[in-house]
Amino acid sequence: MTANALRPVPGMPLSVPTFLSGWLTAELAPQLLATTVADAAIHVARRGIRTRGDVAGLAAAGLSTAGLAAVIATGRGARAEVESALTSALGPDYRSVAGRPAAVADVSWRQLALPFRMRRPDVVRVPNRAYAPGGTRFRVDIYHRRDTPADAPILLQIHGGGWVIGSKDHQGIPLMLEMASRGWVCAAINYPLSPKAVWPAHLVAIKRAVAWLRANAATYGGDPGFVAVTGGSAGGHLAAMLALTEGDPALQPGFEDADTSVQACAPHYGVYDFAGETGIKATRQRVESGLMPMVLGKNARFPEDYEAASPLNHLRPDAPPFFVVHGISDSFIPVAEAREFVRRLREVSENPVAFAELRGAQHAFDIFPSIRSAAVAQGVADFLDWTRAQQLSGAVTATEAAG
Repeated sequence: MTANALRPVPGMPLSVPTFLSGWLTAELAPQLLATTVADAAIHVARRGIRTRGDVAGLAAAGLSTAGLAAVIATGRGARAEVESALTSALGPDYRSVAGRPAAVADVSWRQLALPFRMRRPDVVRVPNRAYAPGGTRFRVDIYHRRDTPADAPILLQIHGGGWVIGSKDHQGIPLMLEMASRGWVCAAINYPLSPKAVWPAHLVAIKRAVAWLRANAATYGGDPGFVAVTGGSAGGHLAAMLALTEGDPALQPGFEDADTSVQACAPHYGVYDFAGETGIKATRQRVESGLMPMVLGKNARFPEDYEAASPLNHLRPDAPPFFVVHGISDSFIPVAEAREFVRRLREVSENPVAFAELRGAQHAFDIFPSIRSAAVAQGVADFLDWTRAQQLSGAVTATEAAG
């Protein structure tokens, strides 16, 4: 497992076990290292070193310990990778513009000791509000600080799961807790899943959620004038599509006049090429798999319907600021796909496009707090604070000009 975390086994047939073992090992490396050292020490204290098997076992433990230390070092590098991405895209003073301190806090040892205990005493969760009729797949959870200031910016979290599984209850929580603690209102939504739902039903539901958030923002202290969006995997794809299809009446049937724009987008390990036009081998394999007809419908036309669902085919000059995050070791979605999306978006967008490639990061690296995910959450939070500050600065400038 340590070797796989350092250098994942390539190839689609093994992608699921490669992901599962690599993801947990990479993000739980400190805990696994401590367990390995403790296990070896207890064995030696109880039995000594009597046989060749003992020597071989200790050698294996030593190699695993060294490998886990390397994994931890790679995870710690995420802070520099995120900082470099944001400084390059937003400028060296972006943290001061956002009103944030110059130094980034380390992940606490308590978080590392209890990585699956995700809550903060200053953050309240309001569960299962209906944003549209239709049952549990049209529910939203609201996270906000107990003393949320008036006109707080809003963050929409879209879960992943290959468009066929997943829930608002299990993804994006570390980032939402960070943002809510900073005074944002966060909303995690469910949406219809395939194969029962056929594209673009997923995106239409998400746009309904945005319209609902704007209409009900004041109830939770939110500002309807600022909505950002984030999500991972399929949620990253849907976040990008939401950000790039503002005002498309075909994707807002019955509520064409609703404002479903977003002011910032931070997709994590998302799918950006639905039609395989980038020519990337792993992307083509996904396009040719049975997943795409399940999402797009068995009567979907290639390439027309595939391209219509592809963020690469919706790039626009007025796209909001983006911060794209992707792991280099991702076993499901190749980092090359994110690179190409960022390259093409930068060619047309009038707004900044930041891109962080994370060494050693697997798919879904941000599900629970870890050394890496904490650094990324803080970086994404700083990016979102910067976009909010830019909007407020523009509003002030416009007001002064009018006066």
